[in-house]
Amino acid sequence: MRETVTKIYEDINSQSLEKGDVLINTLHAIQDHYGNFIPIEAAEVLKELTGTPLSKIYEVLTFYTMFSTHRRGKYVIRICKSLPCHVTGGQEVVDALKNSLEISFGETTGDGLFTLEETSCLGLCGVSPVMMINDEAYGNLTKERVSEIIDSIVSRERGE
Repeated sequence: MRETVTKIYEDINSQSLEKGDVLINTLHAIQDHYGNFIPIEAAEVLKELTGTPLSKIYEVLTFYTMFSTHRRGKYVIRICKSLPCHVTGGQEVVDALKNSLEISFGETTGDGLFTLEETSCLGLCGVSPVMMINDEAYGNLTKERVSEIIDSIVSRERGE
């Protein structure tokens, strides 16, 4: 792990970014490498490489909801829980996802494919209700559209 984290850090650090940007970009790259989570051991290696106190690294990890120190599914589904999404049918979307995936917020499907999370406003109120799956946003959601999106991902993963 040390070798991997060191390489990721050196690649990001060579881009001459601000110190805070280096930390955040490095954490994103580590999370991408390890499959949607940041192992605690990686944070400890990063502390040694950067001289940043572990408490500061944890502060960043726990402040930003896009980071996780717990294993998550290959596809992290983030549902917007803001008022505009709620009044345009967001609860139907949430219910459809929970029923389809048979999980609740903060849980991962048994096959490790999906994790369901709540998030604050995604800034896409004009196409609410909205969800993000990893880095891709989906708007104007209905329970039918949610099922189509999930089915499409499952089919792609199964090679169908």
